[in-house]
Amino acid sequence: MTQADIPTWCFTFQQKLMAALDAAWAILENSHDLAQIRAARDRAKACGELAAVARKIALIVPAARAKVSPPSMLDAAAAALHATQAVGDLGTAIRAPRALDKLKGGRRGRL
Repeated sequence: MTQADIPTWCFTFQQKLMAALDAAWAILENSHDLAQIRAARDRAKACGELAAVARKIALIVPAARAKVSPPSMLDAAAAALHATQAVGDLGTAIRAPRALDKLKGGRRGRL
């Protein structure tokens, strides 16, 4: 079973389960025989258990993802420029305390 087949399988399986539940409900409405009512309840319970398993199978299939286009050359250039500016700002931030120390006379900020 491929991923494309699973949604179709889920739909057809759901239709079969609904038909089986309708048949069991009809037996419950029209019969007074306790054995038939018990059998109809067992069928309905089995349909519920099968529906729970089918729901788990349907959740295994990953959701469809939106296709993301690859970044353009312009986006790459803008990112590189931003990174270069960040490095330049870092260099300025490193030099500033050294320049301040030189103005103060060197060690430990003496004036």
